[in-house]
Formats: sequence, C-alpha cells, structure tokens
Amino acid sequence: MKILLIGEYSRLHNSLKEGLQDLGNEVTLLGFKDGFKNYPVDFPLEKKWDKKILKKIKIGVLRLTGFDVTSYFTFKQFQKNREKFKDFDVVQLINENSFFCDYKYEKKILEYLFINNKKVFLLSCGNDYVYVNYNFNHPENKSIIFPYLEGKIKDKDFLNVLKYKTKSFEKLHDFIYQNISGVIASDVDYHIPLLDHSKYLGLIPNPINLSKLENINLCYDSKIVLFHGINRGNHYKKGNDFFEKALKIIKEKFDDKVEILVTENVPYADYINSYNKAHIILDQLYGHDQGMNALEAMAKGKVVFTNASEKFEKHYNITERVAVNAEPDVDYLVEQLSFLIENPEEIKTIGIRARRFIEEVHEVKKVTEQYLAIWKRN
Repeated sequence: MKILLIGEYSRLHNSLKEGLQDLGNEVTLLGFKDGFKNYPVDFPLEKKWDKKILKKIKIGVLRLTGFDVTSYFTFKQFQKNREKFKDFDVVQLINENSFFCDYKYEKKILEYLFINNKKVFLLSCGNDYVYVNYNFNHPENKSIIFPYLEGKIKDKDFLNVLKYKTKSFEKLHDFIYQNISGVIASDVDYHIPLLDHSKYLGLIPNPINLSKLENINLCYDSKIVLFHGINRGNHYKKGNDFFEKALKIIKEKFDDKVEILVTENVPYADYINSYNKAHIILDQLYGHDQGMNALEAMAKGKVVFTNASEKFEKHYNITERVAVNAEPDVDYLVEQLSFLIENPEEIKTIGIRARRFIEEVHEVKKVTEQYLAIWKRN
C-alpha cells in the first residue's frame, strides 16, 4: 500500500512508519517535528511568524484583521509540494488540527487531501473536539482538564485545549467527520469518549519498535536512580508539580539511597538515552493509559509512574502491576516511591512485567497489522 501519515506526536507516526515499511508498504510522513523534540519527518513543515517580535506582530494583525499569518504560510508550504500528497491508498491524520492552522486554511488543506486520495482516517491520540468536550462535560473523568479547573493553568496557557470548544473547531470537526473513513483511538483515554460513535473503528495500541529499545539490566544493590523529564510547556498538564514536591521529600528521606536525574525540554534523540541508568521514571498522572514516552521507558524495563488506572487494567485484563498508577497526591507518590526504594526487588519484578506487556500488546509489527486490517476493511 501507498500510505501518507500526517503529523507527529511523541514518535507515534515514526514508529508506525517503520512497522509499515518492514511489511513492504511505501510510507511518507508529512508534518511538524513536534517542537523541541525534533522527530524526523520526510516533508517537514515549519511554523512561521511564531517566535519573538514576529509572533507579537502576528497577534496584532490577527486581532485587527482576523488574518492568521502562520496559518497562511503553513498552507503555502503545503501548496508548494501538494503534488506529492495525492494518489495515496491511505492517509492518516494524527489529529483534527494536524496542520495547526485556523479553520479557513486547515479546511483548504484537508479538502485537497480528501479529494485526491482514496481513504482518509483520523487518529484520536491527543486533544481534539470529542476528547476535550467529553472531559469538560465529565469533570470527574481523570484528564488534563483537572489542573485547569483547579486554576493552575491560565486561559492563555491552555488555548491549545480550549480552542476545541470554539465554534470554528466544531465546524472543522464536523467537516472532518463527514469525510473520513473512520477514527481510531490510540489508548483508553481517547477510547472512552468515542464509545458508541458511528465513525469509531476501535482502539489500536501505540506502536513500540522494540528493535530500537534495549531491555537494560540494571544493578539493584546500589543507589536507586529516579528520572524526571520535564516538558516546561506542559508542566501542570503532566502533573510535574506533584512529582517535584514528592522528589524533594524523597531526596531528604533517602539521600544516601537515591540519585535523582532531571532534564528539561530535551530533543527526543537525547531524551531516549538520558534515562538509561534510571530504575524509576516519573512520567505523568492525569489519565488512564500510557503515552509513547512511558511505553518506551517500560520497554526498557523501567518502573514508570504514569497513567495506569483501573480502566486501563480492565481493558487489557491486567492482574499484576506493569506500571505505577500515578495520582495527583504528593503523600501517595512519596509512599509508592518509598516502598520501591526500600524493596528494590519489586522494581526489578515490575520492570520485567512492563517489558513483557510491551512485547505482548504494543510490539510494532502486531500493532501495524491491526492498522492495515482496519484500513483495508473500512
């Protein structure tokens, strides 16, 4: 098959591309490199007028005229190479706003893709109209809406979420759903809001390329190494404030038993190896299921504090912990960390289960075959 993957979050589409190519498919990846993470893309797009003085000018023009300079230049970048984005058997959008354009220019790009390709599918693997509105309507559901509702995040710092509640994004959502062959969820968090939706094709787990992730055998009889990788732009959304407070207590309590590593806004190529010597990874805590960063760490045999709720365990019929379900509760995090530090054999046991879980559920070939089956069937 000839396949066009559009957009990149946390290496999802890169891993899927590798799996598809290994099975003999022709694959092209178009999109942004996900900011500082700098993922490889065949046809990279660049956000213009999005930094420093140019961004201020852009905002001024937008307020005065309603014209979005960045969206216009993204559209022009697409137009320049548009002949390369036609005649595909399958196109997959990573999001309802894969090009980060306003309604006018996003629709123009999508119209071209819908008209000039056989099938277009949508992934729900991040913020989108269905996921965001579901969580505002169900504030009890564990999600990134929590810290916003608690007042930790200002409206201006939450616009990449709040935009999906606007009329223009509702129109864009409706337009996309009228034209796609179906929508696929990447994990339990996005599966829940889509249940019973007529366009929903089911959950396909995130693909993990185990050939690139060595299962590292660590020593457990010296210091326990804890790793906290911070994305400053998502500080409160990931629950980093809770992790930081817990780590401060752990440092005071177990200074002679632990080593704490912290990185911030590190490109993916550096990040993936920055925690190799760590036993425990602190990832995130507002959700039910793991994202790509947590899964890759689990593939390396780490104990990851992440989303691993009862809903996740029920979906995969898990009876023994493969990760620690992180909660927005400093005392709870300290208790869980303390237990592992005092019982290092439990770290080893959970790490073994974590690797096995990735092999059984997320291995890239198994996942890729699920995508191919759904694409062909619909």
